[in-house]
This record gives sequence, C-alpha cells and structure tokens, in this order.
Amino acid sequence: MLHEAEFWVAVAFVLMLAIFGYFGVHRTIAAALDNRSARIRKELDDARRLKEEAQSLVAEYRARRQSAEREAQEIVAAAKADAERIAVEAKAKMEDFVARRTKSAENKIAQAETQAVADVRAAAAEAVATAAASVLSQTVKGDVANGLIEKSIKELGSKLN
Repeated sequence: MLHEAEFWVAVAFVLMLAIFGYFGVHRTIAAALDNRSARIRKELDDARRLKEEAQSLVAEYRARRQSAEREAQEIVAAAKADAERIAVEAKAKMEDFVARRTKSAENKIAQAETQAVADVRAAAAEAVATAAASVLSQTVKGDVANGLIEKSIKELGSKLN
C-alpha cells in the first residue's frame, strides 16, 4: 500500500485539505461564492426590474399609439365632414348664383322684349300716322284737312301706345 501512487495521492489530497482548513481557505472560498451568488442575485433582480419597466413602457407606447390612431381617425372624419359640408355649401351657392343669373337674364330678355314691342308699336304708329296723313291730304284739302290730320295723329299716337 505504501508503494502505490493512489495512496500517496490520497495522502497529499488530505494534507492539502488540512492545510487549506488551517489557513481558512474554505472561508475565503465560501465568501467568494457568497459574493458571487449575491452579485448574480442582484443582476437577476435588476434584469427583472428592467424587464418590468420595459413592459410598462411598451404598454404605455401602445396606449399612446392607439390614442394617436384614434385621434388621427377623428381628424380624418372631421376633415371629410368639413369637405362634404363645404361641397354642399358650394353647390348651394352655385345653384343660387345660377338661379340669380338666370333670373337676371330672363328679366333682361323680358325688358328687351317689352322695349322691342314698344319700338315696333311706335314705328307702326308713326307709319300709320304718316300713311293716314298722306291719304287724308290727298282726299281732303284746305284748313279742314290740316285740322283733321293733326287731330288724327294725336289720337292715333295715344291709342297705339
């Protein structure tokens, strides 16, 4: 047994453990492991906290995005309603304008028609008066003729107008 390598390896291992125990290496190793586990625990807690913060930020940004989308939809709907209202108003104004212009044109046409009728009547009255004067002057002579002509012209002009 003393000549076997395994025996001397076991003895050296036990001696090494005894020396480490005497100098307190096990306490140093345990403290290092405790410090490492505390650091890992702290990092895990920080990671968990950061994950929760990130999730809350994601939820907040989603809510903001949904709010912005709703607001954008409301703005688009309001713009469409305004455009429709403006189009209806413009159509009504255009129809009113066309109606007023049509009425104005009809009034001008009626006035022109009335004026044309009056002009035709005046021209006809003048032509009739001239013709009557010519006929009477050829058939009636003297002062009587002149008096009848003037009287007929005055009456004819007032009757035709």
